Amino acid sequence: MKQAKKQLNRKSPAGMTQGKSTGKIRIIAGKYRGRKLPVLMADGLRPTTDRVKETVFNWLMPYINQANCLDCFAGSGGLGFEALSRGAAQVTLVELNKAAAKQLQANKELLKADNVMVINRDALAFLKSEQTASSHKPFDLVFLDPPFRKQLVEQAAALLNQYGLAEQALIYVEMEVESKQLMPTNWQLLKEKTAGQVVYQLYQYQA
Repeated sequence: MKQAKKQLNRKSPAGMTQGKSTGKIRIIAGKYRGRKLPVLMADGLRPTTDRVKETVFNWLMPYINQANCLDCFAGSGGLGFEALSRGAAQVTLVELNKAAAKQLQANKELLKADNVMVINRDALAFLKSEQTASSHKPFDLVFLDPPFRKQLVEQAAALLNQYGLAEQALIYVEMEVESKQLMPTNWQLLKEKTAGQVVYQLYQYQA
């Protein structure tokens, strides 16, 4: 697989076609409730399903308002835009695939969301560079849903731990159910569920 597609990571929901066409994702609650956003359809695109997303955001409900959020392997942007709709103060979407990042930028403009930043870059390289950035502002909420079977959760988690998350930051992790990736020992597991071949978890960072 070409490097440019490694980070394009959310599977297509039932009914969406594969290829270079566009599909749609739906924002399920908040300011933009019911809005449907176009997303690039390509091999490896894996949006979090509405069922899982609803559970995850029920977990996160007390913590989203005014949070500084990072969607680290943004893909369709479904998680980041959902957080925005529910009151996040700032959302950063990091996506390696150029065409997907362009669509994220278009959706940002469609929503007139000045508090969304789209970064077309490898997520691990972004985290490494942010460690020394003078403008660094710790994230309160991070979404980690990278391509499967590449050990990217473990690598990104280690970088985030060095990066300086906000006190009591929350980290959502989605990965293949058979994965043996190790989380930092100072991340406390708060919630965990399985849906088919996917396990999704919520951790809290302990400084």
